[in-house]
Amino acid sequence: MTDLAEFLNHIPQVLAVSPNEAARLCSIGRTTLYAALSSGELKSVKIGTRRIITLEALRDWLKHNETSAGE
Repeated sequence: MTDLAEFLNHIPQVLAVSPNEAARLCSIGRTTLYAALSSGELKSVKIGTRRIITLEALRDWLKHNETSAGE
């Protein structure tokens, strides 16, 4: 899936995404996402050499970093 719109149409069926896909979904840079993974702030799953991030973990991380409009 190279087209983001196509990817977003399949989200209900997707359980986890790669770090690159997670960064695109959150509209953040890969460096920021990898920093969150390295610090343990964003949880991930490693199966073999593949690292994936569950959509639940991604939502939790975003909620944790949510700020009010005034901040």
